[in-house]
Amino acid sequence: MSLLCLYADAPAFPARLSAIPSPPEQLWILGDPARLPDWSTPSIAIVGARAASRDGLDNAARVARELARAGVVVISGLARGIDAAAHQATLDAGGRTIAVLGSGLARIYPNEHHDLASRVAATGAVLSEYPPDTAPLPPLFPKRNRLVSGLADVVLVVEAAEKSGALITASAALDQGKDVLVMPGRVAGGRNSGGHRLIRDGARLVETADDILADMAWFDTSASPSRAEPSPEPVEFTVDDVVAETGESPAAVLARLLQLELAGEVQRIGSARFLRLQRRVLT
Repeated sequence: MSLLCLYADAPAFPARLSAIPSPPEQLWILGDPARLPDWSTPSIAIVGARAASRDGLDNAARVARELARAGVVVISGLARGIDAAAHQATLDAGGRTIAVLGSGLARIYPNEHHDLASRVAATGAVLSEYPPDTAPLPPLFPKRNRLVSGLADVVLVVEAAEKSGALITASAALDQGKDVLVMPGRVAGGRNSGGHRLIRDGARLVETADDILADMAWFDTSASPSRAEPSPEPVEFTVDDVVAETGESPAAVLARLLQLELAGEVQRIGSARFLRLQRRVLT
């Protein structure tokens, strides 16, 4: 498979990465750059611990597999643990996955993931901003994490200790104005302490792929008609919009929106963002 270098001014350079703070000056790519997600393609970065627990690996694989079947592109860093589980499960489901390296593409790291990188490149892409012979040096990995989040609509953290590369990816996502989701885990062992801190700081807790599909207002075009056909004419709005329209307090508006959410008339898509699913006037 041939190696391609795209400079930032190239027409095929991914628009998602042009839009992030400190965009890369060039990208080296194994695979077809047309497979990189554009603005219209749902995409998620799944990141987490290298020394992951069996629960963490199973959770990452399950969510990646189900999202891949729903047509969501899965992005990760080809590392051991959660990254590899997400890539492998996506491939096994027939989905598309993108791997972003912290080394050059001639220096795949870790070494045992050469075959996995080839599988990813065959149907997705493997990319790096570093020249092909660049060694996998520790300072390069935190920098590449901004590309992992940059290609995604949202970042999902599955197992992250207090000092974790996954938290760097989460921080980059927030700097890029993107949401962070966290799968909670066991308290014992410290593998989830960083993720649980993200939840305390406002990241949204999710447990299943359906949680994510609903949270992001994505739907599965290959599944049942009920998911493939969302409610007619959904309209996005915020709590502030309703406050301005009605003059009510934010607390009163939130209480009313909770009732409408339980009734299935609105859907929460963020901390203060909603979709109006029916033509009901909120005033």
